[in-house]
Amino acid sequence: MVDAAGQPLGRLASKVAKILRGKHKTNYTPHVDCGDNVIVLNAEQVALSGNKWADKEYIWHTGYPGGQKSLTAEEVHKKDNCKLVEKSVKGMLPKNKLGSVIYKNLYVYAGSEHKHEAQQPKVINLNEIK
Repeated sequence: MVDAAGQPLGRLASKVAKILRGKHKTNYTPHVDCGDNVIVLNAEQVALSGNKWADKEYIWHTGYPGGQKSLTAEEVHKKDNCKLVEKSVKGMLPKNKLGSVIYKNLYVYAGSEHKHEAQQPKVINLNEIK
């Protein structure tokens, strides 16, 4: 379980991706899902430095002629609080079948409430992880 309040988006995403992938373990194997499930809380309080709220753009193409669309980070955040964290973590995972399986181990919540209390998750301080 990770608290995203006040954390920079990129640093948060890279550390969460590392835990999801299992690179922090001694038995890490690149072609095996040996990572942990990660719960990210307070995703709406993630921080972006400088003018990134207005300048950072998420671009995609619909597949039709002239179908290039874009949203700024602020617009994505207003639409769905958790989407910024999800997109940044997904971009740091492998782009193959294993990456898709690993991505399903990520749970992002806007507030501090979650439905995984029965699993007794451990709280991880991201400032202590390298």
